Amino acid sequence: GASARPGAQEQPPGPGAFDLGAQSGRWAAFQERHRLSCEEAARLLLDAYEYRGLVKHTGGCHCGAVRFEVWASADLHVFNCNCSICTKKQNRHFIVPASRFKLLKGADNLTTYTFNTHCAQHTFCKTCGVQSFYTPRSNPDGYGIAPHCLDDGTVQSIVTEDINGKEWEKAVKEHKSIRDMSKP
Repeated sequence: GASARPGAQEQPPGPGAFDLGAQSGRWAAFQERHRLSCEEAARLLLDAYEYRGLVKHTGGCHCGAVRFEVWASADLHVFNCNCSICTKKQNRHFIVPASRFKLLKGADNLTTYTFNTHCAQHTFCKTCGVQSFYTPRSNPDGYGIAPHCLDDGTVQSIVTEDINGKEWEKAVKEHKSIRDMSKP
């Protein structure tokens, strides 16, 4: 843009501020029309860009103390593991990067069980006992989400893949993509 004084340097916007140029009017009208703060409008824009092709699912435990949102495909790829704990809990799950998961409430109502390598963090609600999500050993930087704990209306289809968790190291080594499922 043009400066007030010849030769003066244009100052960059301060921290948290940004120059929208010709889009300033559009941005202000959008915020006003939808009654959004600047941060809320920016979140919508970022979500729309970063989560293209994904939908926001919400879910939680049985009693409602734990609630979360997760951005994932409407067509879920769910793992059915036969390891000792997944068999006992009937733990079927799909994996997402941590950046696509947000715990909305209930952090203080979660407890964690670990065993063996203690890498997997089996979190569950202290009140109702439901595990709606956990940190899988295969993707400790992501989350395994229980599709049966999602609210109705956002899942289009589910494809289930059996995983031989009884031979965990071999199964994970041979699987082409499971280790990368928590990468954004």
